[in-house]
Amino acid sequence: LAMAFRDVNARRHIGLQQLSSLASTGRTFLGPMKSHKFIVDEITNQSSLICSAVRLIESLDLTSAVGQLLNETIQAQNKEFKTGMSTLLFLVGAWSNAVVECLQQNIPVPAIVSVMSEGLNSCCERIQCLQIPIPDVKRELCSSRVRPKAFESKTGQVGRDGLTSPWNLLCFQREISATEEVIPINSCSNQGDDCNFKECLVSPLAGFGSVTSVVEAVGEKSSSVLSGSGVTASSCITRKLTHSRHFSTPGNSRFSSQQGNFQGYPSGPSADLCGCCGLGHLAMALSHGNQSSVKLLQSIAAHQQERAECRGSSQINIAEIVTCCVLGLPESYSCVSPGFVTLVSPQQATVIKHFADKTLRILLMDGDLTEQYRHLGFNRPRNVSTILEHLNPPGGRAGDTWLSRMSDILMSFEVNLVLVKGNVCENFMERCIASRILVIGCVARDVLRAFGAATRARAVTYLSQLDASCIGNGAWAELWKASDGRAVDLGELVPARISAGGIPLLTAVLTTALPSKAQLLEDQFWTSLHRLHHALKDGKVFPGGGAVELLCLSHIQALAEQPGRPGNDKAVRELPGPWLAEYKSMVLQALASGWKQYLSVVLCNTAKASSELEAGTSVDHHLQKAAACGSPSAYILEEFRRGGVLRSGSDPFPDQVTDLKVCDNVAAKTEAWRRALDLVLLVLQTDAEIITGPRRSQILNSPVSSEFMFL
Repeated sequence: LAMAFRDVNARRHIGLQQLSSLASTGRTFLGPMKSHKFIVDEITNQSSLICSAVRLIESLDLTSAVGQLLNETIQAQNKEFKTGMSTLLFLVGAWSNAVVECLQQNIPVPAIVSVMSEGLNSCCERIQCLQIPIPDVKRELCSSRVRPKAFESKTGQVGRDGLTSPWNLLCFQREISATEEVIPINSCSNQGDDCNFKECLVSPLAGFGSVTSVVEAVGEKSSSVLSGSGVTASSCITRKLTHSRHFSTPGNSRFSSQQGNFQGYPSGPSADLCGCCGLGHLAMALSHGNQSSVKLLQSIAAHQQERAECRGSSQINIAEIVTCCVLGLPESYSCVSPGFVTLVSPQQATVIKHFADKTLRILLMDGDLTEQYRHLGFNRPRNVSTILEHLNPPGGRAGDTWLSRMSDILMSFEVNLVLVKGNVCENFMERCIASRILVIGCVARDVLRAFGAATRARAVTYLSQLDASCIGNGAWAELWKASDGRAVDLGELVPARISAGGIPLLTAVLTTALPSKAQLLEDQFWTSLHRLHHALKDGKVFPGGGAVELLCLSHIQALAEQPGRPGNDKAVRELPGPWLAEYKSMVLQALASGWKQYLSVVLCNTAKASSELEAGTSVDHHLQKAAACGSPSAYILEEFRRGGVLRSGSDPFPDQVTDLKVCDNVAAKTEAWRRALDLVLLVLQTDAEIITGPRRSQILNSPVSSEFMFL
């Protein structure tokens, strides 16, 4: 085979440049105000909307070795945490550029590797003082109260810069009950001196202009809608909050007169979320602007709270949660529904209608329901799944003998419902529908476990293994109903709900009228859910909004000023002594530049700065104030308590205490940093690229052919 050799360090480090180029595509994913991207499939011409680094990397043509390393790094972060991938992707690019600048200054590679590694380790130790225990977070969030800021005009109308301004719609009601609560709205100065961390809790979404509240007058029939907002106000100073984007009760929603047999909770049940150990408030602090998922998490927290108390744990059980995307409905119909909601064909929906008010005998199958299926063995290898071993015979017809025998087995045991982990033979599905047997394929293993525990059914691999002890009882099936009480029939696929007595399974039904947005909504939900899960698992969170990164920058400044050798690496110790101090300062500044660029881009994406230059100036200003304070961590915590660490002069109300409480996961954030730096340093220490295989002509005709030497 032909083999080509390229020196990646010739004139410039090609691998680091490739990393920087790939990472630059995800800059707009930072911060709560993410810019979406359309991914278009050239083969099918179908498009999808994304706003995550995982979906972006999956969509790129990563044929290079560096691209494949980047993909593996992001996939590893996604598999473990389901969050932090955008941060990882951005820091890979920022630190790649920083390392290239170090190489251009002739700093030895061992010095770069040692100083950057130890600098990151030192920062991770330093930021431990910012960790906030979960009980403290929930206690402070649940003890906060509302104090909306608005001014009253002479005519009695609420001023446009009052309730309609997103900067003043920063507080929400702590107590949520089934009865509507009267909230007085009084004049308040913009100074906000009366508000403090113990008295006022602010939605982390409010500062980004996405808050909408519906306020109706008490004792008045008429009300006026202020243009350009979702706020309804009247001349009465006292208002009644009947619906908010953060908390609401089903009885007070816009569908209150049409609830009927609604099978979900669009904004959570009417129970007080503080009674759910503040998980709803904690989920909001971790939402990072994803408000639609917050409502679903509040409902999940309320549903799982009773079972969590029985287990003596307050953690969210992700294994009991699944998702189902329903196309054709507005996003306001999204809800959490008990049981298992899935999409079925119109023919299967007809069978479900026949099951109305009937208890079903259920069978669980741990494999494919096809004639050619053979299991891999009882000790199945990890991370291996069989998609399809054999195609159907010509003409798409399975053997009639097998079809008849399998149908007779199901009918002899009077099975009504079959949940299959893998694929189902289409011909067998048709026979079951004709016999009024409902067969659902591609069911997650966690769903099978939940139904097995609730119905005492035992999963089998083949229908020939079936006996009476494997059949479960107590399941039922019905068509899923939307929030107005009507069953949803969207043509090709119909949502159905399958449940059983005592089953802990919950389905987050995600609705959208845009097919290209379905994957986006599902990704956002799982990200928010895993943030809450990992926060409870870690038992602590970081203050968000740039607090941790700002402390790292302050700590790097202190490290750069300290004398001493930057590392214990042998190659570093052999360098001349006078060079060490110079190398140390430059390399640490290169490490700090990654976090500074991160903060600058977040400020630009959230419209708190008009340019990265202005954002960088704002970051430097806060660093100076932190240094002058004497205790940078104390300064940062105080700024966080006042509503945001990186509040800039361009804010509409820079002196107002907003209590913008945003939190970050501890393990996910620090691990994203480590993975990003490890990848950059790995590529840095790669000195050659060797390509094997029949690609000689392709390389010879490429623009970079002069960089290769053929062996």
